[in-house]
Amino acid sequence: MSSVLYDTPGPRAKRRNVIYTIAFLSVLGLAAWWILAAMAEKDQLAAEKWTPFVTDSRVWTTYLLPGLMETLKAAALSIVIALPLGALLGIGRLSDHRWVRVPVGAVVEFFRAIPVLLLMMFAAALYREFTTISSDFRPLYAVVTGLVLYNASVIAEVVRAGVLSLPRGQGDAAEALGMRKGQTMMYVLLPQAVTVMLPALVSQLVVIVKDTALGGAMLGFAELLSQNRQITANYGANTIATFTVIALIYIVLNAIITNLAGRLERRLRQGKKSTSVKLPAQAGAAEVKTDAVSGA
Repeated sequence: MSSVLYDTPGPRAKRRNVIYTIAFLSVLGLAAWWILAAMAEKDQLAAEKWTPFVTDSRVWTTYLLPGLMETLKAAALSIVIALPLGALLGIGRLSDHRWVRVPVGAVVEFFRAIPVLLLMMFAAALYREFTTISSDFRPLYAVVTGLVLYNASVIAEVVRAGVLSLPRGQGDAAEALGMRKGQTMMYVLLPQAVTVMLPALVSQLVVIVKDTALGGAMLGFAELLSQNRQITANYGANTIATFTVIALIYIVLNAIITNLAGRLERRLRQGKKSTSVKLPAQAGAAEVKTDAVSGA
């Protein structure tokens, strides 16, 4: 079926597409065969390297599940702190007051420009030198601090872009009705911008979950990926099998996050097309209700 952006391919184009598909699948199959052959040559496909994940529950109860719990703990703490902080920074960047907008913008650009691993390492050094936090908890604090500083800055930009993407008339209409800037932002702009921001926010949540692995690599944080060292040391150097299982756990975890966010987005888009905004009575006038047309 033809459309503005797509023309139905003719017979020659269909034949080319079939040829390209066959060629791609052939190359993909050869690559998979080469990888499996190399793994077999190194005995990485041997049954004894994979069966512990099915037959020995200690692999899960001692290493994988505790590591997953630490990953979820660090990610949850980071998300709970970074989301509201990022929203506040994003609103600050939209402020009409230069004395608010400029410092907030400098903070956002500063932390957004620094690699999250470097922020974690700085945080670990600061906690070690200037606090009495136990060494058992210091890696968790450092990981959460680095993730919060970086991701709050990214979320601030997502919020700012989401609000600015709305039609200008939304804010003008609210101001014409006598709403203050804070009321306009809270009751008109942000509710409509949520559906615009949601895909980018979900992507950032997935990034937070994966970036916890940086703490395990450099700070000794006992998260999920770091457990590969313990497993391979106790189960016959089964590095490939361990990494494969851990990767599958990450895939399932992030798929759950994405699925839940997708359901939330669909519910928001299927909601009411208008949001009733109740304005406070001013100067003895009666309360006024307005309908802000949703941009969803």
